[in-house]
Amino acid sequence: MRLQDKVAIVTGAGAGFGRGIARRFAEEGASVIVNDINKVNGEDVVAEIHNSGGAAIFVSADVSSGADMATLVQRAVAEFGGLDIMVNNAGVPQRNMPMGEVTEDAFDQIFNVNVKSLYWAAIHGNPEMRKRGGGAIVNTSSTAALSPRAGLVWYNASKGAVNTITKGMAIELASDNIRVNAICPVAGETQMLAEFAGGDLTEEKRKLFLDTIPLGRFSQPLDIANAALFLASDEAAMITGICMEVDGGRCI
Repeated sequence: MRLQDKVAIVTGAGAGFGRGIARRFAEEGASVIVNDINKVNGEDVVAEIHNSGGAAIFVSADVSSGADMATLVQRAVAEFGGLDIMVNNAGVPQRNMPMGEVTEDAFDQIFNVNVKSLYWAAIHGNPEMRKRGGGAIVNTSSTAALSPRAGLVWYNASKGAVNTITKGMAIELASDNIRVNAICPVAGETQMLAEFAGGDLTEEKRKLFLDTIPLGRFSQPLDIANAALFLASDEAAMITGICMEVDGGRCI
């Protein structure tokens, strides 16, 4: 059990990559706080974990809200005694369109969920990790931070911020034995894929995406979950500040 006796929060865990991470962490012995704004999806993940013999609770919280993030961390402490691992996975896409056509409300949502959430997670989560003598933070970034696609300028920028924040946090928190890393997935077969394609995922658009991935397939939740598991585990004890590409070769 690679995460035995560890307590982990996984945001955006009701579907897609987050669901895969939450389930994988529970399989490896972690007590998991499943966070999502979708109660039905989040509770379904908790039920799956319980049915497999794992430990988990669901906490509904908007990660862009400081008060909600404080509650999320407090529940981890109240239910399981502390916090060892924070997976900042919750994110929102941008519909593919020219940068000048993105509304201010859409822009604000992208940065509040994809970037500001990391601020709130640090403010409320880091003190609890210090109490445990250290911990691991894993941020879900994107290949969009490294090799931007046209039509996704503000999303690209939000994930670029995630990578820079990851490296800055890694330096600042090293003395607290808190490791900080990011994962940069290539597009996965999740609900976000249609948004990245402009709202209508035709076979032609699907092929255009696939043609940019040398291994010839989209990422799957288990691909991202296994990367997150490694970075959160003691196997990665000497690794901090990296932005790991899990992309089938797209960024080469």
